[in-house]
Amino acid sequence: MSKTFEDKTGAEVTVSLNESTQAYEVAVADGTVAGSAFFLPGPDAETERIFYHTVVNEQFGGRGLSKFLVAEALDDSSERGVTVVPVCPLFVKKLQETGDDYIAQGGKFRNATGADIDIVKRQA
Repeated sequence: MSKTFEDKTGAEVTVSLNESTQAYEVAVADGTVAGSAFFLPGPDAETERIFYHTVVNEQFGGRGLSKFLVAEALDDSSERGVTVVPVCPLFVKKLQETGDDYIAQGGKFRNATGADIDIVKRQA
């Protein structure tokens, strides 16, 4: 999975899934990874992803990169039939604002439980 966009400065950025780091990454045109949205497998490891942390390097701040990360992570998870479990505040906010639309478009998510938080504490 890899998609290219234009950020707020007009520069080209690419969002891709890095399976080895369990993160969606946004990279600038020269290939530098500018930010990541990290996830862990949920209690049902085959069908759930707990999104627990999203970060964009300070030097790339203000370009809207975190929005690309969250949106593409949600879109790709939906396409894969994976249930999103938002722990990261950016994912929580996005799904609070657009969760009904996400579900209407075939996406699935559920609120985090204590068991999900325990997974993050143990593995992140």
